[in-house]
Amino acid sequence: MTDVDRTDPLPTLPALDREAQYRLALAWADQGRQGDLQGFDLSGRDLSMIDLMGATLTGANLSHAKLVGANLIEAELQGADLSEAVLQDADLSKAKLEQANLTRSNLHQTLLIQANLSGARLSLASMLEANLIGANLTDADLRLAQLGRASLKGAELSGANLAGAVLVEANLAGASLVGAKNLTGANLEKANLSRANMTKVNLAGAFMGEAFLAEADLTEANLAGTFLAKTKLTRANLSKANLAGAFLAGATLNGANLFGAILRGAVLARANLLEANLSRTILDGVILTGAIMPDGSRHE
Repeated sequence: MTDVDRTDPLPTLPALDREAQYRLALAWADQGRQGDLQGFDLSGRDLSMIDLMGATLTGANLSHAKLVGANLIEAELQGADLSEAVLQDADLSKAKLEQANLTRSNLHQTLLIQANLSGARLSLASMLEANLIGANLTDADLRLAQLGRASLKGAELSGANLAGAVLVEANLAGASLVGAKNLTGANLEKANLSRANMTKVNLAGAFMGEAFLAEADLTEANLAGTFLAKTKLTRANLSKANLAGAFLAGATLNGANLFGAILRGAVLARANLLEANLSRTILDGVILTGAIMPDGSRHE
């Protein structure tokens, strides 16, 4: 048998142990960003300020890892385990995090601009002041996530589960929440939802005091029992929305479209309805004490 005819399998390289994987990750950028880190076990490691821009970390284990200030721009982290990882001040802009596990992770002030987080698990994650402008959060699990003062401007949240999420003072201007799940009882106090698309969204019982909803689309949304005191709903579209029992005292509804909306038993004391469309609106039992009506008159 000649050498050419040999069919013996080529020798395989030995698998890297955890320590070798850690050293390789630390030196990855300095060594020309060559090779991928797919499936690496970096759990619990201190990777603060590491440069892994564009790295392939698909399926990697980064649970409990410390990644403070890390550069993960455009990194591929699909299916990676980042549960309870500390990613404070890290940059994950345009990172691919589809189906990643970020449960209980620390994402305080983290940059996630245009990141793909579709199907990601973010329950109980701390995302205070995180930047998620233009991020894709389709079908993401955000149950009990802390998103206070986070920027979600233009983000895609269709199908996301937001049960118990806290979005106090969050910026959701222009975001799409069509099909978002379990916003019932969510805290959106002082949140910016101007021009947001919330068609048919269930916000029953949500707390939205002093929220900014100018020109938002709430067509057929369920806002039954929702707290909307002093909320700005200027030119918002609330056609056929359910606002039964909602608390709208002091709310601004100038030019709002309430065509066919249900306001049965709602409180609109001192609300401003100037030039609002109340055609076919159900107003049974509504409290309008001191409210400014569409024609400019004040209700006694």
